[in-house]
Amino acid sequence: MRLVQLSHHSLAFPSPEGALREPNGLLALGGDLSPARLLMAYQRGIFPWFSPGDPILWWSPDPRAVLWPAHYHVSRSMKRFHKNSPYRVTLNHDFSRVIDGCAADRNEGTWITPAVVLAYLRLHELGHAHSIEVWEGDELVGGMYGVAQGALFCGESMFSRRVNASKTALLVFCAEFLRQGGELIDCQVLNEHTASLGVGEMPRREYLQHLERLRHQPLSPHCWLPRTLFTPGL
Repeated sequence: MRLVQLSHHSLAFPSPEGALREPNGLLALGGDLSPARLLMAYQRGIFPWFSPGDPILWWSPDPRAVLWPAHYHVSRSMKRFHKNSPYRVTLNHDFSRVIDGCAADRNEGTWITPAVVLAYLRLHELGHAHSIEVWEGDELVGGMYGVAQGALFCGESMFSRRVNASKTALLVFCAEFLRQGGELIDCQVLNEHTASLGVGEMPRREYLQHLERLRHQPLSPHCWLPRTLFTPGL
């Protein structure tokens, strides 16, 4: 196994099975963050993640962190909170502010650089990347964003400025994604926060099999239209 240098003249990626074991999942470096390359990466179960000043690094970890919305377990305390939630939740109302919020969140580190923000804004404009916003009144207090692959949603990042704001984003999104025909959410790598949300792991090979099946599976035609998903008190 060796780290592959990507060519600027080709969008091709090496097989994820060739990724390094340490650090887990590191597959390639270089290339660019063009929409075509990013979409090629997601179609193959690969995503970019790198620190400022480093070359672009591409990853496909084994195991993979995933969440099945149909089996998403909501804790009793979260159910009580959501029943009297002060938050309104929207879809694709303000992608730019959501990704900026994720970039500013100390818990997420600094990997969401201006170049990464611009790249995902382009994906959003092309209809491939989507955001879920959590509002308290007119203030954006949390949210999440990711890239759609048919009935699989590749979650990229989330942020929270109020208690349970990011949990609310995920809870409401899971229910809506299921209603629209979605089946699986990719959470990339398991950490303490995602584990607390009920995220589990599966072998990379199994994840890639699900990806290949689900990315060709259509959702409801209006799935990603901007709209309100949850209004408090209703």
